[in-house]
Amino acid sequence: MPLDFQQPFTERTPRVVNAGKLKRAQARRKAHAFLAEGENAVEAAVATGAATDLFVTEAAAERFEEIVRAAGYMDMYTHAITDKAADALADAVTSTGIFAVCRPVLWTVPKILKGRPRVVAVCVETNDPGNAGTIIRIADALGADAVIFAGDTVDPEAPKVVRSTAGSLFHIPVARDRDVCRVIGQLEAAGLSTFATTMGGEVNLAQPGEALRQPTAWLFGNEAHGLDSDILAAADHRVSIPIQGSAESLNLATAASICLWESAKSLGSKY
Repeated sequence: MPLDFQQPFTERTPRVVNAGKLKRAQARRKAHAFLAEGENAVEAAVATGAATDLFVTEAAAERFEEIVRAAGYMDMYTHAITDKAADALADAVTSTGIFAVCRPVLWTVPKILKGRPRVVAVCVETNDPGNAGTIIRIADALGADAVIFAGDTVDPEAPKVVRSTAGSLFHIPVARDRDVCRVIGQLEAAGLSTFATTMGGEVNLAQPGEALRQPTAWLFGNEAHGLDSDILAAADHRVSIPIQGSAESLNLATAASICLWESAKSLGSKY
């Protein structure tokens, strides 16, 4: 059915209002849904069947014609909206004018482990949505099998996280569990060795030897204070990334990319 931009939904239309509420965690929990924004995220949501409703401005309908057509083929509800309605839905400073309401896509940790993963990124107490989304994107790009958010972390289905993944949230299994110790126990019970990133670890990532030639779960700490001492002690190995210059430390997502790249090389992945 062609979109009717003669009578588009406005910022006051109930469907738009309800979709806009999904920017808040409480509303996402209540509705069992979340909101994706932008070309990459919406395209992935549509392609994987996670999207239930598509909202699009007239300009965006022309710009992203293939996404709108794909949504139509998949019998998704597609709604024409005004620019003001787009502003009400947008979390980004500059809206692209295309949004999708999506079914929950998070996995459970046991379901992930049933797939016998070889490389898992575990974000412990990660609070920054940009870093969280970037790590999901990096894990997807470097062939990791899953990402787990452990402890009091940002919601992986929050708007900025979803946008930062550039669609990877819909490509790679992602789980969230508030009990860090339980997550580590489940990983080790499934046969993965846990590697905690820290300054001064006994394993130097420049010369890891045979350490990474086994199923690996990387533990990445909070942006501000890293991993707690009890988690460092519980890990099988503590790994440091050598810094050659004068920088004091690395950004969380940067450190994660280096570690996951080394795992990809050591395990003889597609690279």
